[in-house]
Amino acid sequence: MKHLAFSFLLLTLLISCSSVDKNTAKNITLIENYVTAVENMDIKVMGSFLAENYHGFGPSFGDSIGKKQALVNWKYNVENLYEKIEYRKSRNVAVNIATGDNQGQWVSNWAELDIHYKNGAGTVTIWANTNYQIENKKIVKSYTCYNEADALRQLGYVFINTEE
Repeated sequence: MKHLAFSFLLLTLLISCSSVDKNTAKNITLIENYVTAVENMDIKVMGSFLAENYHGFGPSFGDSIGKKQALVNWKYNVENLYEKIEYRKSRNVAVNIATGDNQGQWVSNWAELDIHYKNGAGTVTIWANTNYQIENKKIVKSYTCYNEADALRQLGYVFINTEE
């Protein structure tokens, strides 16, 4: 009887691990495909990866956006600002958060990327981290962090303290 109970426990663990592994691989592939859509500046495909209740945060504290406005912003940027977006050294890792407010399946993307601006405005290279929460094969939430001031500095902006 002990052997039967142990075998059942082992089988349960193996089955649960394999389903987590399958989701991990599928989730990483989803984010890789999303990144490809960003590089291709294909707003329609990007939108197909976002859930209707998608909510994005960042890069600044307090920045937040829903799916509809995110796609409107991307459309504007593609038509008016960006000539090319190139992810380099892009790496993904999947994690399952078991408890708390952000419980669920996540993929974190760390990347060095180049953004080429239109009309000779320049190119910036940034290190960015975006964490994507995935539910039902869609991105429902993302947190994006990068140094906005450094990107602006690379474009020639100078920061001054208006108090001085």
